[in-house]
Amino acid sequence: MDEVRKQDLWEERASGAPSAAGQQAGSAELTLDAAAAAVVRELAEAGKLGPGKILVVGASTSEVAGVRIGTGGALEVAQLLLQGITQVAAEFGFHPVYQCCEHLNRSLVMERSLLESLGLREVSAVPVPGAGGSMAAAAYRSMTDPVLAETIEAHAGIDIGETLIGMHLRRVAVPFRPSLRYIGAARVNAAWSRPPLIGGERAVYRTPETSGSANCD
Repeated sequence: MDEVRKQDLWEERASGAPSAAGQQAGSAELTLDAAAAAVVRELAEAGKLGPGKILVVGASTSEVAGVRIGTGGALEVAQLLLQGITQVAAEFGFHPVYQCCEHLNRSLVMERSLLESLGLREVSAVPVPGAGGSMAAAAYRSMTDPVLAETIEAHAGIDIGETLIGMHLRRVAVPFRPSLRYIGAARVNAAWSRPPLIGGERAVYRTPETSGSANCD
């Protein structure tokens, strides 16, 4: 048993949650598109993702299929994940963008209209399974006018297979543990973001019902 699975079992036994093996068995009962939709929907609800919000998606189709990242990518797997994610994006109105692998410097696949509306820097490449990854390649093929952006500050993110998406999340990232921790054989991590809290002991973060007596001026 590898170290990640050992840690899973330790954490879940301590908390009384289902074991990692049980989680995988549960995810196996769902199709890949249904599992992806379930996780993204749960994250969208927790992170209040709506129109105008950005979700960055990183996915290793190799890990989903049960092999080491970068060794067994499959467009068929990517297309199923894409189908589930796209379904939820249409329901909530947020924009999913898809992270390429390190061979394309983890650039992001998105529609040109989104890149231009956000004023992002475009970079030139066409992601393919061998350079960019199957998930990015499938997303690129599915879009009307796809482009790659160098970077983004997304409101939330989902990482299927531990591809590392943190570089594209806004500050401050709040870890989110979906109830379904595996899609296929790939471990799932997620996060949504909140604005940094500023101020000191006198700072107020919710609208007070009555104004306080302490003034700054």
